[in-house]
Amino acid sequence: MRIRTQLEDFPLGTNILNVDVPDKLRKKISTGITYWDDSLGGAGFTPSCVTLFVGTPGAGKTTMMLELANALTRNGSMVMYNTAEESLYQLKMTVDRLNLRKGFIVGQETNVSKILGDCDKLRAAAPEKPFFLIVDSLQTLNDGKYGDNVNSKTAERSLSMITDWCKQNYTNAIVIGQVTKGGQMAGSNVLKHMVDAMFSLDIERKEQDFLGCRILQTEKNRFGGSGHIYFLTLRENGFQEVSRITIG
Repeated sequence: MRIRTQLEDFPLGTNILNVDVPDKLRKKISTGITYWDDSLGGAGFTPSCVTLFVGTPGAGKTTMMLELANALTRNGSMVMYNTAEESLYQLKMTVDRLNLRKGFIVGQETNVSKILGDCDKLRAAAPEKPFFLIVDSLQTLNDGKYGDNVNSKTAERSLSMITDWCKQNYTNAIVIGQVTKGGQMAGSNVLKHMVDAMFSLDIERKEQDFLGCRILQTEKNRFGGSGHIYFLTLRENGFQEVSRITIG
């Protein structure tokens, strides 16, 4: 699946030193959550970054994304949280349990073109704000190529559409990917190559000191280092960092 990274025509022979990076790309967007900012390289998200967020069932992916959406809103970003995994009633009950008070915009669409069109309308109403799209989850999306029929390539095409949109508009997307208990996800290698960053969330099952802790790991990050591992407790009121290590 080809991603359209060529956003501007440069004449043959252009020296890399003469390429001017847009100011929008140089301004990092802080999440307001220390371990997230650090896992992204220390200052937060780079505009246009597309992140794939995967994790085993029960690890707390939705909880973590709700906390992130709330924190980003608190820090001045506009967030659209689109879910087709849970009803908005279920989502609201989780928000209440976590005592999240800043809020964010929600949607429950599956068609990618419709989702991106709705995001453009929201962006037009507040163009000065950084924009984030959080999708729960990739496996529920429909790119519209075959009507309501979904095949093995639908996830790749859907993620490609989201990635192109982010690059063209300097927006950010975080897409949740569902995996099996063994950590496998169909098309995972192709999907991983398509995105700028990939994070995984798992549950510690062996190390006694961290037994039951959630493990957040930076597996890929084009805008910063990878190999960051965070051990987090997950309680009724959300995540708390207890330890961290960096590999490499």
